[in-house]
Parts: sequence; structure tokens; C-alpha cells
Amino acid sequence: MSRAGRLAALAAVVLVASAHIGSPDTYFEGSAGPYRLRVIVRSPGVVPGLAQITVRLLDEGRARTVSVLPVYWDPRTAAPPPPDTARIVSGDSSVYSAALWLMTGGSYSVQVTVAGPAGTGTAIVPVQAIATRRLELQKPLAVGLAAVGAFLFLGMLTIVRAAAREAVLPPGMEPDARRGVIGWVAAGLGGVLLLGAVWGGRGWWNAVDSGFSRQLYHPLASAAAVRLDGGRAVLRFSIVDSAWRQHRVTPLIPDHGHLVHLFLIRDGLDAFAHLHPVFVDSSDFDATLPPLPAGRYRVYADITRESGFAETLSDTITLASPAGAWRMSDPDDAWWMGNGQRATGNVDKLADGSRMTWDRSEAPLVAGQDAPLRFTVAAPGDRPTALEPYMGMAGHLMLTRDDGAVFVHLHPLGTISWAAQQTFLLRGPADTVFGTVGRRLTEMERRGAMTGESVGSTVSFPYAFPRPGKYRLWVQVQRAHRILTAAFDAEVQ
Repeated sequence: MSRAGRLAALAAVVLVASAHIGSPDTYFEGSAGPYRLRVIVRSPGVVPGLAQITVRLLDEGRARTVSVLPVYWDPRTAAPPPPDTARIVSGDSSVYSAALWLMTGGSYSVQVTVAGPAGTGTAIVPVQAIATRRLELQKPLAVGLAAVGAFLFLGMLTIVRAAAREAVLPPGMEPDARRGVIGWVAAGLGGVLLLGAVWGGRGWWNAVDSGFSRQLYHPLASAAAVRLDGGRAVLRFSIVDSAWRQHRVTPLIPDHGHLVHLFLIRDGLDAFAHLHPVFVDSSDFDATLPPLPAGRYRVYADITRESGFAETLSDTITLASPAGAWRMSDPDDAWWMGNGQRATGNVDKLADGSRMTWDRSEAPLVAGQDAPLRFTVAAPGDRPTALEPYMGMAGHLMLTRDDGAVFVHLHPLGTISWAAQQTFLLRGPADTVFGTVGRRLTEMERRGAMTGESVGSTVSFPYAFPRPGKYRLWVQVQRAHRILTAAFDAEVQ
């Protein structure tokens, strides 16, 4: 579309919780004090823009009030406005709805406060507000604006001509030919001035448009490359963006004990790896590749910045031959390889002989509606079993559409980054120096080492598929100190 055709206000599609690809909304399930709740943040259409917030109380009983408040990450900004009170959705007393203005691009925490008979509690839901592209100007609106502009232009010329021809005449006197010529000359000069103003406005608009284009969100530029090191295939993932190299963005913080969560998905979806590369320097991270088959792989890297901004970087690599002997870079690394056939059922056998079942009905999955992502693990012989925390969570779920247009990394908390949530809990008004909150979070994770406590045999994830299509899901849990991966296929209508 030409610049002249962009006469509407600059608009942007805003992705919230953009630590994913093709999945703009935020899903959170947790507690606000004594109240269990599920929060969905629907992305606004512009920045500034209104985010639609839905809060569902999961326990029986009714709250007196539910309020929501967006807080920008930078403590140097102005104090936030008073919270907005959410209203009960008609027909369901457990669901509340509100709309929040996100005024600045970047990372926010949405504070959801519930007050009721059991007291008051607050949940922190981190979200990102970013502009990613313009909305095209609709043709009917463009035609209407052009017609109004032409009417105003001709009307102004008419006013100028009439004023020059008749303004100095006594009441009741008709203008002569000389006054008529003066009127037309004034109209001509006025037209030149108006055209100059229109041309100047066009230049101003193009300058604003160019400035807006430079501010559109793009994930940090990154690159992935594979090399052989002592007979082993090593993947180096590098952040090569100039903003990163020049320290113009906040540094990385650990999420579940790792600065980078790296995912490799082979075309055809028959091979998958979840790796945690080791720190080489501030821009480079290395991970030894497991014995994956040759082929082209999509590479996704989940990172969280100290501002609470979580994003997914991506690239592709091609393995010319199967990776050699594997010595894992981190104990939390795991990989999976299918048998070449699509999974068709709701049960998958795990590597230790146990089974994982996707607890879902025969009802079809529908885009935009809550998905029944609940999984149960049974030991061999269908004996009850107990899972252990895997990187502090009962489980991790990664899903992708077969064309790569959607990639999401889920936890039982939802789509949010746990580290991003912690930055808002840990940050104080004086924390304006890069690295302060990151060091505090690193120390907290070091003290709170993973435990082997049981988390039951069932794990669930709040989510709704954003688009129709065919998806593959990988669910990872830990049992008897072993990381286990199950794969399921789904078709979303």
C-alpha cells in the first residue's frame, strides 16, 4: 500500500505474552491469596489500546469484588492509575470482565485482586504490549476521507474567494467585475497555500509513519549454527541484534534455572529436542545436540529479560547427517523421536514403560475455546504413580502447528514466563540499574533448588488454540529422576 493511501491513524496489531509465535493472548491459572482463578488477557488492537481481561474463579463461592490494574515495568514511570473494578459476566457469577488501557509498548504486570469472604488476595499476570504491523486502511473509509477532504478544500477556496470579493463592500452593494477578478486571484493564491499545507502535512505524516515503522516490534535478531567439536554436534545460538550488542535492552534473567530454553523441531514433526545451552558469553550459547536424525529443523529460543519482557527468537538449521554421540549440556536436556507415523490416539507409551493419557472427550477442539489439556501418567500395569517437579513445574507442554505458524511453550501456570512474574514481585522503586533484579532472582533460584517432592500423577495446562489446523503436542514430565516425553496430535476446527 502506498504512503498516500495510509491516511488512517497508525494502528498496530498488539501481541500480548509474545514469548510465543502466532499465539497473542495470555493465559494464567493460579491463586490470588485463597482464591484459585484463571485469567485471560486478550490483546488490544493498538498501542495505546484496550486489553480485554477475563477472570474466572475456579472455586465455589463468590467474591465481593474483582479489580484489575496494569503496572508498567519501569519504576521511573508515573504512578499507575487506580484499579478498575471488573464486572460480573451476565449468566455466570464466577466470571468477571474488564478492559484495561495499555498505554506504552513493553512489559506490564496485570494485578488481579480478589476480595471476598476468605479475605483479599492478588495475582500477578505478566503481559507484553507491542506493535507488530499496521492495519490496512479500508477502502470505504479511504473514499469517505477523500470526499470529506475534497469538500473541505473546495469549501475553503469558496470562503476565500467570497471574502476577497465582498468583505470590504458596503451592505447591499453588488461586486463589480474588478472585485470578481480580485476574488478569483485570492482563491488561486489560497489554493496554492492550501496545496502547500497539504504537501507539508504529507511530509509530516510520512516522517511519523517512518518513525512508527522503526518502532514496530521485531524479536531480537538471532542466528543458529551447527559445528562438530570432538566428534559431537554442537549448536551455537547467538543473539546478534545491535540493540542487544550495544546493551540498549535489559539483560537476560534465568527462567526455571536457565537463561535460554532451546527447542528443535524437525520438519514433519517426527523429532523434537528441549535443550538448555551453556553460557559462552553475553551473546552466545552452546548446546550439544542429541542423536537427532538428519533434516531441516526449526529452532526456537525462549528468553526473558530483566524488564519482564519474554520473547521467542527463531531460526532454522539443517543437519546433513545424524548427530553423533551425545553428552548432554545440562541435566534438564531431553529429546524425542517418533516412529515416522502420526499419533492418532489419546494414549502414548513413555520411555520407561509408563503411559500418558490425554484426558479429553470426543468433542472437537475449536480455535478460541478452552482446550482440555489435562494429562495423566500411569506406571506399567496401570499402577498409580507420582511425578516429580521438572524444572520446578509439574510438567511442560510444547505445541506447534504443522506449518510452524504457531509455537507455544506452556506450564501449569499458563503461557506466562515464571521469571517475568518474579521480576514484578521482586522489583522495588529503587531498582533502576540493569542487573539488580536479575542478580536477586538468580540468588533466589540458587537457594530454592529443585526438590524431589511428588506432584501427583496429573498435570494440566490452561490454553485455547489460536488458529484452526493440525497440531502436535509434546508433554514432558519427570518420574524417578527421568525426563519423559509424550507426543499427541490434534486437529483444531
